[in-house]
Amino acid sequence: MTGSDSQGSREAAAVVLAAGKGTRMKSDIPKVATELAGRPLLLHVLDSLIAAGFRRICIIVGYRRDMVEAIVPEYPDTRIEFAHQAEQKGTAHAFLCARDALADFQGPVLVACGDMPMIRAQTLTDLLDRHNSEQNSATVLSARLDPPTGYGRLVRNEEGKLTSIIEEKDASDEIRRIDEVNTGSYILEAPEIFELLTRIDTNNAQGEYYLPDAIALYRKQNRNVGSHLLTDAMEAHGVNSRADLDLLEEKLKLRT
Repeated sequence: MTGSDSQGSREAAAVVLAAGKGTRMKSDIPKVATELAGRPLLLHVLDSLIAAGFRRICIIVGYRRDMVEAIVPEYPDTRIEFAHQAEQKGTAHAFLCARDALADFQGPVLVACGDMPMIRAQTLTDLLDRHNSEQNSATVLSARLDPPTGYGRLVRNEEGKLTSIIEEKDASDEIRRIDEVNTGSYILEAPEIFELLTRIDTNNAQGEYYLPDAIALYRKQNRNVGSHLLTDAMEAHGVNSRADLDLLEEKLKLRT
């Protein structure tokens, strides 16, 4: 994967978070193996990554990893590796599981969610291009939702610059009124992000290691962090229930 920036083109890798069970799906099948329009959710995401030009992809597996690994086909000219998250301790912990797989990699890394099948290849390309052109340490893919219930909110200062991402369960009433939300997709820089994530703690409502906490840590270091706003918020729609599957099935039929 190459992106256009002021420093020339840089290869980019991708990490796909696909370790969760998906309890609310009420199924023994791993959530990312659940089918939408005849294809597992994970393969919709991989299709977009590969169409966007990513040629090195690490998939974080956990619950029934054998089933998840078995559904991933060989892709020509694409290096796909798997990393195991034995316990689900949060998104930062999941991403850290890719550290060994990407030990020889230096450059931008896209974090994608394995249960976000609507994400377009062009969106991923645009996100990477913005990250590179702004020379950011981290760039968040955001969306505006009404209502924004259930999502982390992007908090900005008086100048409009992103300062942190606060999960809803940890947010004040004022922050909960923010309608710009975190989609769970980012571009981060390896190898520095792996060292940064070791400083994240679990001092939050869910007792987990949050990947979005990296934004506030970078800001404390006066590093550039930015965001890219989705024009179609439906691309950020994950799958947490059968109702979500039905909705996205209809949306896919209307997509050109």
